Amino acid sequence: MPDRRILSLWFPRLGAERLIRRQPMLADQPVAIVEDQQNMQVITALSGVAQAQGLQVGQPVRDAHAMCPGLLTYARSAPGEARFLEALQRWAGKFSPWVAPEDGDALVVDLTGCAHLFGGEAELMQVVQDDCTDLGLSVLMGLADTRGAAWALARYAGRAAASDRSGDAIDQEARATRSRAGKRRHWTKGGAAPPVVARAGNVTRIAPPGQTYGALSPLPIAALRLEPEVAAQLGRLGLRRVGDLLGQPRAGLARRFGRGLVMRMDQAMGSAPEPVSPARSPEHFAVRMTLPDPIGLVEDVMAAVDRLLPRLCKTLKDKGKGARRVMLQAYRSDHAVEAVEVGLARPSHDPQRIRPLLEMKVDEIDAGFGIDMLRLVAVQVEPVHDAMAVGHLQAGAAVQARLNNANALDDLIGRLGARVGLDAIRRIQPADSNIPEKSQKVLAAAWSKPHEGPWPKPSNPRPLLLWHPEPVHAPATPRLPKTFRWRGRDLVRQRALGPERIAPEWWLDDPNWRSGTRDYWVTDTEDGQRLWLFYAHGGAMSPGWFCHGSFA
Repeated sequence: MPDRRILSLWFPRLGAERLIRRQPMLADQPVAIVEDQQNMQVITALSGVAQAQGLQVGQPVRDAHAMCPGLLTYARSAPGEARFLEALQRWAGKFSPWVAPEDGDALVVDLTGCAHLFGGEAELMQVVQDDCTDLGLSVLMGLADTRGAAWALARYAGRAAASDRSGDAIDQEARATRSRAGKRRHWTKGGAAPPVVARAGNVTRIAPPGQTYGALSPLPIAALRLEPEVAAQLGRLGLRRVGDLLGQPRAGLARRFGRGLVMRMDQAMGSAPEPVSPARSPEHFAVRMTLPDPIGLVEDVMAAVDRLLPRLCKTLKDKGKGARRVMLQAYRSDHAVEAVEVGLARPSHDPQRIRPLLEMKVDEIDAGFGIDMLRLVAVQVEPVHDAMAVGHLQAGAAVQARLNNANALDDLIGRLGARVGLDAIRRIQPADSNIPEKSQKVLAAAWSKPHEGPWPKPSNPRPLLLWHPEPVHAPATPRLPKTFRWRGRDLVRQRALGPERIAPEWWLDDPNWRSGTRDYWVTDTEDGQRLWLFYAHGGAMSPGWFCHGSFA
């Protein structure tokens, strides 16, 4: 599309300036953000003060400290930078609805049909620059017909193409390459290649419509978003500018450097499509009510909730969602905010299930001098699939009764969770393990489903009470003793059932099972006790007899 206009916003100091925004006292200090790469700490972002000291991104930290002894280094937070870039993406939405992140430190904006709202492209870019200055951010911009050209102008506009190789290295290249290199006016054979420097005067970062070729031609070959190895190989052939590359036969370039090089050329010139796909904005479920006069009674707050909650639940139902956690925010007349939050055992968009939980929490709100506005937010939502009873009348009634019972249990869990917390309410479910301690698992009731069907029966009897194995004083032989001493008492065996051999899980190093394979016995004593004894054959510990539980 020749009428497309793409704006690229590059924040070269994103990581460092994000930290400086949180700690303004670092504004006058050399700051570097570092990250571990290949067993070495490398700089990923620099502040303006540190960059003025000659430091560079990608430089090892040890070299940076040698050049700047007062350098302050901080570990990189990739999630924090991603969240900060998301916030900048929302800010860039004022210029166009089509905004997408790029490379972790840049944004790309499709400005097609939007620039005239700001008085033109130059005026829009000036607004972007002023906003970033107010935010304390450094930004480089590029505006062109294609995404690749905008990316190139944002990062390489005003930079001259030069080689990173010395004259001695050039002497070892092909004769044709030396011939072309000798004809370049900026090259002195036998000397060091001039560095990449910025051009004098104003740097043009706006490519007029239809003039992408002229804007990209003088830029370095790396402006095409090529791999460093490919750019270095092209430089050895004397192809250091984009214009040098665009005039070469495409078939030869594809055979030697792959189709990726040709694709990057087509994307920059607009022959290959490269659309801007903005990230989908997260769904937000919230309703609010502004009150004409401040309120402070619980009855008044609940009356407002009765008007807000159906609206929120209708929005959730239309989207096929159910609320897991709901927050009620009360904005007071003294500009303070009070909030209470409730959780549900199952996601729901039924107002009758959410209202009792809010009613239990409303009295915790301190109204102060009065509440001016109430806001109800579904903090956490999950998909909800409606269940419909089908079949004959009796089957439908049975299904509906089961659903009602399930809802009643969920409501009970939600009510108890409003008082003691949902994580404190747990349920036990069977687990598939031969280890006695792992034959069941404890789960949070609000985040798990009840076990369906009867509890699975073990192949052998299991005690009612289990405790940590306690030593039994008896001969250390596999034969079950007639008499033994346990908990300071001498006991006499009357009957016994066993043995049942249980081996530890060989793929886990469980400290409680380092005694090796166990032989369990159900033992009745003369004083009426039924104990669960086992003989440990010894692994990392000495063999012996232990008591693991009681049947009554």
